[in-house]
Amino acid sequence: MPYIPHTDADREHMLKTIGAATIDDLFREIPENLLVKGELDIPEGLDEHAIGVALSDIAKLNQSLDNTVNFLGAGIYEHYIPAIVMELISRGEFLSAYTPYQPEISQGYL
Repeated sequence: MPYIPHTDADREHMLKTIGAATIDDLFREIPENLLVKGELDIPEGLDEHAIGVALSDIAKLNQSLDNTVNFLGAGIYEHYIPAIVMELISRGEFLSAYTPYQPEISQGYL
């Protein structure tokens, strides 16, 4: 399932469906001083992992679960999974009716 961006017509149809005139209408409840204006100060040409690190550095200005002790995950510790992994395992060739355990997690993925 490749990434296919929405066309202008797609965006107009979605906005009309939800009753919004513009994309900005979706964010009108956010105070003006909290909105990001312009481009983020991120170097060009970074790979997926490097851009994730750069955005994490920006996010560290806020308090998040990444900066606190977290006991969620049942022993699955923090590690990087490239975005392409979900794309690959979502393909029909990798699906079956067999669910080895924890159906709410695996749902047929081998």
